[in-house]
Amino acid sequence: MKKTKYPKIYRIIHWAIAISFLLLLLTIFLRLTWLNKFNVAAIIQDYLNTTDQMLSQEQLIVLAKKIRQPMWDWHFYIGYVLVGLFSIRFTLPALGHMKFQNPLTKDLSLKEKFKKWTYLIFYVCVIISLSTGLIIEWGPKELKKPMEEIHILGIYYLVAFVVIHLAGILIAEFTDQKGIVSRIVSGTKDND
Repeated sequence: MKKTKYPKIYRIIHWAIAISFLLLLLTIFLRLTWLNKFNVAAIIQDYLNTTDQMLSQEQLIVLAKKIRQPMWDWHFYIGYVLVGLFSIRFTLPALGHMKFQNPLTKDLSLKEKFKKWTYLIFYVCVIISLSTGLIIEWGPKELKKPMEEIHILGIYYLVAFVVIHLAGILIAEFTDQKGIVSRIVSGTKDND
């Protein structure tokens, strides 16, 4: 039985990116649901109704944004981590540690082409998301609004990629690539 080795750097980058994206999705989910500025403002207003204090809707929204700001700061921190991780990820093929996913390679099966195109599209979307995030934070003020509109669309590709990725893992695990989950954890896979 031949053992195929998968580099530790690949596995570390893979899991660091996966965890970072899940945490990023958590910040987005919280911002869109429980920590939505209008929900938080309503909670504050409900409390103030039991006292003799009053705030305008504008003041409630400002206070709600301040309450959720520490959570939203994590969105930025994770974004910076992802910039670093993807910088490493995109540098590794040049150093010979990881392969570039080329969907135009001849003699690929339809499944392999789909997989490689999915990754290529994902990486392009990641570059757009990380770039727009950096421009929002560090770029000229006149670009902030259009970059935010593009950046917000990132939730759609990210959720779609996670679903496609997990489905692909399950299909591979239960068909022709048994042990794929073990391989990305341990780095080796037994081949028959």
